[in-house]
Amino acid sequence: MTSRQQTISPVDGSIYAERPFAGAAEIDAAMNRAIRAQRGWAEIGIAERAAFCERFCDALLSRTEEIALELTWQMGRPVAQAPGEVRTCVDRARFMIAHAAEGLKPLDPGLKQGFKRYVKRVPLGVVFVIAPWNYPFLTAINTVIPAIMAGNAVVLKHSAQTQLVAERFAQAFQAAGLPEGVFQYLHIAGATAESLVRDARIAHVAFTGSVAVGHAVSKAASDRFISVGLELGGKDPAYVRADADIGFAAENLVDGAFFNSGQSCCGIERIYVHEAVFDDFVARAVEVANQYRLGDPTAQQTNLGPVVSVKAAEFIRAQVAEALAQGAEQKIDPAHFAVDAVGTPYLAPQILVNVSHKMRVMTQETFGPVVGIMKVASDAEAIALMNDSPYGLTAALFSSDLEAAEAIGAQIETGTVFLNRCDFLDPALPWVGVKDTGRGHTLSIWGYEHLTRPKSFHLRLP
Repeated sequence: MTSRQQTISPVDGSIYAERPFAGAAEIDAAMNRAIRAQRGWAEIGIAERAAFCERFCDALLSRTEEIALELTWQMGRPVAQAPGEVRTCVDRARFMIAHAAEGLKPLDPGLKQGFKRYVKRVPLGVVFVIAPWNYPFLTAINTVIPAIMAGNAVVLKHSAQTQLVAERFAQAFQAAGLPEGVFQYLHIAGATAESLVRDARIAHVAFTGSVAVGHAVSKAASDRFISVGLELGGKDPAYVRADADIGFAAENLVDGAFFNSGQSCCGIERIYVHEAVFDDFVARAVEVANQYRLGDPTAQQTNLGPVVSVKAAEFIRAQVAEALAQGAEQKIDPAHFAVDAVGTPYLAPQILVNVSHKMRVMTQETFGPVVGIMKVASDAEAIALMNDSPYGLTAALFSSDLEAAEAIGAQIETGTVFLNRCDFLDPALPWVGVKDTGRGHTLSIWGYEHLTRPKSFHLRLP
């Protein structure tokens, strides 16, 4: 195994960043610092913790443009869109800071004569965060800030593709004056991270990534009585009812499928459309998709960049080719997008019709700018198809009937149900997946439950 971690830029295939992997002594020292720091940090009040975290937000926000360009080179997000992730990261962090007191407040079980009783939420200890490259700031912040606000110490292992994000977090916390050891990062390989999950000094693991690696993380933690939060794969569906605003639905669902080159855990990967409006919806969706500008993500006019790697592009192309061989029809001409080329991470967006659940493109995660659209005859058929998946993160409904949407939503096996929107995360609501999409939840006041444990006080009055 190489002793260095490289970031290969999808922009031009160059090595954009290279760092040495942390050695055993460095890892051990970091873990010991985290243990020592967490003990003191847990004694600090919530208001004081909030002040440190607010300064972290200020420091991160002050370097938005620099960080955004760096993000573009690391994972290919168009530079016109990249600043949005930094700003949203700060907004999400500030929401969790503002609601920490509510999420961490003691619980009162009620009066009992002669006793004082209450339940405190106390920190777990050291939280190990393993973050992915596709939304590198947002996925990390979901746990980093609430874990620190709850009194834990955090050790972050970021993806090799976006390793500089970990360093930017550390710089912002340093600028905020956070006590040494409360937040640290380690540049380590996946196998080393897996072994670190077994370390007795780790009290909680938060992993975002593939189902396969999620199983490995869960297995590594299986011999220890610690909590593990997993946000894994997705194949998020949408259903367009006959009463939907078709133009609005097409515009929003194409964006939900193709933003970030389709590399989103809650991106739209399959759409079911009522037969009464199917042809109209497909025509509108194709019109919207053909307006995208695929190209160099460092150029301001680009709104669709490359996928993360040539390997990822080859996987996506193979799914599409297989579907076409099975009878699917592509509605987008790749020649319309001049830079689309085999052997590169630049590939045109694609809309497929005449698809079925016999095709991988409708059942397995694609993680690229491809969406299949199926015709359905009823709500019942749409519900059955949406639930015909091993995944369950979000599902989007487009309809003018709120009552019908709520009834449909109640039957969908997913963590979040949207109406007339998609591909969005509201920090006031728990972010949770079901089935193979994961375990546990982050964000909102309920997110603090997984980063603390209850401690009961049962006091007989003198």
